Amino acid sequence: MTAQEPIRRSAEVSALSDDEGRSEMLGRLRQTLDRVAEGRFADLEHESEGASWSRVGNYSRTGEAVKDAFDRVLAAIGLLLISPIILGVALAVKLDSPGPAFFRQTRIGRGGRPFTFWKFRGMYVDAKERFPDMYDYRYSAEQMQNLRFHPGEDPRVTRVGLFIRRTSLDELPNLLNVITGDMSLVGPRPEIPELIPYYGRSAKTVLSVKPGITSLAKLVGRDNITFQETLEFDLRYIRERSLRMDLGILFGTVWMVLTGRSVGH
Repeated sequence: MTAQEPIRRSAEVSALSDDEGRSEMLGRLRQTLDRVAEGRFADLEHESEGASWSRVGNYSRTGEAVKDAFDRVLAAIGLLLISPIILGVALAVKLDSPGPAFFRQTRIGRGGRPFTFWKFRGMYVDAKERFPDMYDYRYSAEQMQNLRFHPGEDPRVTRVGLFIRRTSLDELPNLLNVITGDMSLVGPRPEIPELIPYYGRSAKTVLSVKPGITSLAKLVGRDNITFQETLEFDLRYIRERSLRMDLGILFGTVWMVLTGRSVGH
């Protein structure tokens, strides 16, 4: 077992053209946008919170509903504004290597609920067959201490994949997950099922909120920090999360993307 990291760590399969997946995603997207347009935020709050609710961080129940509505509206507006960029990236990915422009993957959301995670394909479609050792998620305690989400070199990544990772353009389709309510603009790392056991007793805390497109860990380390460091930043965010903190992370992320630097470097 190599110590190379499992980022983007599931075979990047299932194109956006897949009828079943596309219909499911577009159906949920349509329902959510209809509710936002009609101001039916109570429906969104009910879906998000379920039958029970408990405070996480500094958000009240009303604050959580406002945050959820703000996330979805801002994501919908952003998706419309950047649609030309999305089309351009999709074309570049398709021309660079065989396979779909998008890929979907199962991630674990709030309350341990699995959801379909969308992003641009940055790897070769046969990466799992060519590099099976990078998909064996069995790690020793020592390996977990040094595990990083982005290795210095990753043979699975395409030429365009290197660019869209470096500029974070590969994550633009995550806005779909925000609109459908599976993710937030700010939150812990959206994790794959295979790595959840390594969170130990912290898993319940991490899964008490929606995962985010960006996070405190990403702002500080931009995926260059270890698994353990990422977990510590995620736990700190969950304890202290507030509107002010979320806005600070959002603005900091914009600065990070534009400058190519994290606040920790």
